[in-house]
Amino acid sequence: MTYLHNIGTYFLMIAEMFRKPTKWTVMKQLILKDIDDLIIGSLGIVAFISFFVGGVVTIQTALNIDNPLIPKYLVGFATRQSIILEFAPTFMSIIMAGKVGSFITSSIGTMRVTEQIDALEVMGINSINYLVFPKFISMLLYPFIISIAMFLGILGGMAACVYGGFSSIEDYITGIQTDFETFHVVYAFIKTFVFAFVLATIPSFHGYYMKGGALEVGKASTTSFVWTSVVIIILNYFLTQILLS
Repeated sequence: MTYLHNIGTYFLMIAEMFRKPTKWTVMKQLILKDIDDLIIGSLGIVAFISFFVGGVVTIQTALNIDNPLIPKYLVGFATRQSIILEFAPTFMSIIMAGKVGSFITSSIGTMRVTEQIDALEVMGINSINYLVFPKFISMLLYPFIISIAMFLGILGGMAACVYGGFSSIEDYITGIQTDFETFHVVYAFIKTFVFAFVLATIPSFHGYYMKGGALEVGKASTTSFVWTSVVIIILNYFLTQILLS
């Protein structure tokens, strides 16, 4: 029953998020701050992880293709498919659930502990719209992060392939271009928009409705990361089944 109660409360929070909006002059500043915290602040870790994971995918693919009859360009092909279809949109979102999700939960949870949310309610402000809606809008730029992850993942694979001596740069580029389907990129960005909504709302839910003190803020951050990751993996399964089947 607790799970059903939380699910119902979550959807009621989403509905409340669009009701009684905060003044645009105030909301604009909140959105810009969240873009800086959630999007721009995540570029460094995304670039670092994407580049080296792309290199690892290429190395593992090249080492497992030891048959001389298999063309070398398949290394680039396999790297492109792995990065675009799964790593960039899905596994990067799980990583971001740890960074962005924990930040959202802890920041809102701290406001709950210090009774700042109660103060907003007393002033007649829709606290859910004030706190959650700017994060939802800022996460609409999340596909920009994923596009960078795709590019740097493939670039990291190219660097590992060439400097590791597994294949030539011409073969790698040929593999990237082989049987390229535009819909695969569309599929990845559809998943990205869905995951962006999850990353903005589930951590906000756990931060907004948490109870207790400073210790419970840490527990809420851990819980939000777990449930955000679970929901992303489940949605990834259903979206893949719907869009690619």
